[in-house]
Amino acid sequence: MQYPQLPEAELSVMQVIWEQKTPVSGVHITSLLLSVKNWKTQTVFTLLSRLVKKGFLSSEKQGKERYYQTLVNRDDYLNQETGRFIEIFHKSSITGLMNAIVSSTDISENELSELSQWLDKKKKEDKGNV
Repeated sequence: MQYPQLPEAELSVMQVIWEQKTPVSGVHITSLLLSVKNWKTQTVFTLLSRLVKKGFLSSEKQGKERYYQTLVNRDDYLNQETGRFIEIFHKSSITGLMNAIVSSTDISENELSELSQWLDKKKKEDKGNV
């Protein structure tokens, strides 16, 4: 399934909700976000409303409180956005992405070793699926 790309503010809200056991109350979401963002309460509820309209969240009123449930899996969305990033900025080249990461980031020997082990494991898995 293809999801719409979220603006940074809406993604910030989703990141907080994905970290919670859902359903989660709007008041709880607001308290979590206000501790890290300089937003007004109404801003958070506006963003929650947008996420409901976009199909990322469902909303249900229980008593005086509104609760939100995720409808989009975090890994599914992040995998889509990572693929989009690689396509746009690296012309769908994983090698180009890795070259950019290695060139612009201090990577420790340990991280390089882990990456090499991961690549070796991936090769073995791919050979097993042929």
